[in-house]
Amino acid sequence: MVKHVNKAEFEELIKGEKTVFCDFWASWCGPCRMLAPVFESVAEKYAGKAEFVKINVDEEEALAIRYGISSIPNVLAIKQGKVLDNSLGFVPSVTLSAFVEKHI
Repeated sequence: MVKHVNKAEFEELIKGEKTVFCDFWASWCGPCRMLAPVFESVAEKYAGKAEFVKINVDEEEALAIRYGISSIPNVLAIKQGKVLDNSLGFVPSVTLSAFVEKHI
C-alpha cells in the first residue's frame, strides 16, 4: 500500500537516492480517486526501485504551494530534492508505468 506522508516525512524521503513519485491528491477529487488504484498497482510493480507516496493537498497545503500544484491529481517525480517531471490528471496504468520507467 502506498503511504500517505506529511511534510516532514516527505522532506526526508526526497533526500534519498531513489526517485520519489508523489501523488498530490484530495478526497473530493474524482480523477484522484480514479488514479488511486492505478498508482497503487504501479507502486507494487516498481516496489524497491522507487518510492511511492501520496500527499493530500488539503492537509499539506504548503507543500502543494511550494511545488506549484494547481491541478490534481498531479504525480511528481523527484530525485535528490529536484523535480524531474510531472504527470497531470488521470492516466491509465501503461502511461503511468512509462512515466515511472523514464525516471527510475
